[in-house]
Amino acid sequence: MKSLPLNKKGYTVALVGLGILSCVFSAGAEDTEGATPSSDDVARELTNPNSSLATLNLKNQYRWYTGDLPGAEDQGNYTRIFQPIFPLALPAKSNGDKANIFLRPGIPILFNQPVPKASGGGVDYDGTTALGDIQFDLAYGVSKASGFLWAAGVVGTLPTATDSGVAGKQFRLGPEMLLAKFEPWGLYGIFPSHQWDVTGWSDKPYSTTTLQPVLKFILKDGWTVGTAPIGSYDWQADEFTYPVNFDISKTVVLGKTPWKFDLEFNWYFVQPDEFGPEFMIGFNIAPVVSNPFQKPFNKMLGIE
Repeated sequence: MKSLPLNKKGYTVALVGLGILSCVFSAGAEDTEGATPSSDDVARELTNPNSSLATLNLKNQYRWYTGDLPGAEDQGNYTRIFQPIFPLALPAKSNGDKANIFLRPGIPILFNQPVPKASGGGVDYDGTTALGDIQFDLAYGVSKASGFLWAAGVVGTLPTATDSGVAGKQFRLGPEMLLAKFEPWGLYGIFPSHQWDVTGWSDKPYSTTTLQPVLKFILKDGWTVGTAPIGSYDWQADEFTYPVNFDISKTVVLGKTPWKFDLEFNWYFVQPDEFGPEFMIGFNIAPVVSNPFQKPFNKMLGIE
């Protein structure tokens, strides 16, 4: 298989930048948030899809491909996704129920992304390095005292790609929802969504459903293990893409800042016949930071 471009300089800069952002947003948190939480408490809260904790997520994903096209099995790429999450917590109810409003953008940078093109009777894979289309969701989530979780909102895609080979060229939008349940041992649930093309400079119809079942086991000392595969069905092409997923994470508190380190593995047992992912290894880093938007939001609601 083709070696993947690690781009070590860019990777180091991204890690340093994430550390600086973590320090900036964590400044003052010691005085306003009281005692430092334990890694177990933070790990459990971060397992909650409706978590009120603000995080700066840096996702590093390495993919290998397969398919019927000549040379498909020799392709691979690296994707870096930055996802800042700053939930806005609403006042807790007297029965212990909590609610958040959250916006979660995912900003991808693609390195050597293979784009199959017919060339001279064969197939040429134009390795493209570019900013990809930004995906986001905006939702309202409720965490009930009983452990039941639900959320509803919209999911979308912005046509921000800087190279036409990896661009969807459309603004896409659709519904999403979450149904989940916390137990003493962990969490289980399901997270479906759908997107359609709304507008843009591509007339190609788009209709794709995404389904993510979640099963997480919360262990001691900040460890969690489980599975949360993200699969999709393209209704226009009549094609499934779905993996078997395994995920393990460790939450640690460095100084006063909690950090979550996550390792995941995907094996795609079904993908488009001509060209699609076969394996993915992801390494994700997420510091928990103070939320600079919460106080202005509270002030707007008249909450002291």
